[in-house]
Amino acid sequence: MKTILLASAAAATLFAAPAFAQNAIGSVGVTYSNPSVEVAGDDVDADVWTVDGTVALPAADWTVTLNGAVDYTKAFGEEVVTGVAAAHLTKMWTSDVRAGAFVAANDIGSGNDPVWTVGAEAQKYLSNATLTGLVAYTTSDDSDADIWTVGGDAAFYVMPNLRLNAGVSYNNVDVAGGDVDAWTYGVGAEYEIENTPFSVGAAYNRADVDSIDVDTWSLGLRYSFGGGLQARDRAGAGLNVSSITSVLGGL
Repeated sequence: MKTILLASAAAATLFAAPAFAQNAIGSVGVTYSNPSVEVAGDDVDADVWTVDGTVALPAADWTVTLNGAVDYTKAFGEEVVTGVAAAHLTKMWTSDVRAGAFVAANDIGSGNDPVWTVGAEAQKYLSNATLTGLVAYTTSDDSDADIWTVGGDAAFYVMPNLRLNAGVSYNNVDVAGGDVDAWTYGVGAEYEIENTPFSVGAAYNRADVDSIDVDTWSLGLRYSFGGGLQARDRAGAGLNVSSITSVLGGL
């Protein structure tokens, strides 16, 4: 219960950040996801509701980006509430290249130890696209797993208010029984409703972890502050660790 309260407090602080940071840019969203886990020919579905927020706080050439989320998951006849939190420190090294490092904690409030991730990330900004790459290390004491991840994502702006993206990552998972290679990949779209701060999004992601396959469809509604879709990317408010959490879902 204590960790759930801490996660909720962190999310509340994150959502309130725009009131205290004049130049803040980010978003708050609600998402429904339907993961389908296939293990040895058997399929298990889950229902996941997520409330999440991201805020980017600039300071000269540097930017602090904070992510927070609370997940309500219903699966295997059980209901679980967990939290995710991450912090990124990046710098604009040139007019169109951002790079830095991040730390993240997953599985907060589950009753297990948090799953920690550290990594480096970079973004290249083009006129109508954003390219993102990361290298990360994740450790999970409860799953006795260590994960090395290399991933990338390309987002293309068909229109200023319509973004399409595709991403892929390779993961080496070191577990008690040996090493496992895992791949995650996905596509998504987000459409910002004209003359409003609201957008709707949809995504499909797949994680292949040895004999475990996880297919996830998601639908969401998002409220942006400080700028629209492309402005969020340019400000560092699009940084997250979704490719890593996709792998963790299969463990």
